[in-house]
Amino acid sequence: MKAFILPLFACVMLASGASVAAESPVTNAAGKGEQATISPFRHTLPDLYDFSQIPVEQMGTGITRQTIHNGQSTMAKWVFAKGAVVPLHHHVNEQITWITAGSVEVFSQGKRFVVKAGQVIVFPPNVPHEFHSLEDGTIDIDIFTPQRQDWIDGTASYIKPAS
Repeated sequence: MKAFILPLFACVMLASGASVAAESPVTNAAGKGEQATISPFRHTLPDLYDFSQIPVEQMGTGITRQTIHNGQSTMAKWVFAKGAVVPLHHHVNEQITWITAGSVEVFSQGKRFVVKAGQVIVFPPNVPHEFHSLEDGTIDIDIFTPQRQDWIDGTASYIKPAS
């Protein structure tokens, strides 16, 4: 179980701006050093990212985005000014949205949701949705599966980097 909790914890900590360092050997509860358990299913080391080192894309008035693409997923950090809008769109990806600061109004399937700091909203694949930022400095962390190929190849039509 530990093998799955640590990567998620590290991802959440990095998204919140904390730093995570890998250490070996691991100290157990008795204070004795022991080698970390390596899963037989892991063939490579984890990737470590620092949002302070990831390029910031200006995506339109009052919207910036930073992205991390891996083989199976995409993670995005959005920062919104009050009144910024991500227009109605849908995609083949499941989307998990975690508002870590501020708040947004989300419109989907004829319903309105207000999502505040600390709350998460999940969109199944192909479900139309749109975001309106209610506060300056709203931070939205999104995780998409599979990865956002339309962002990678630049074919997303609903929102594009400003020129």
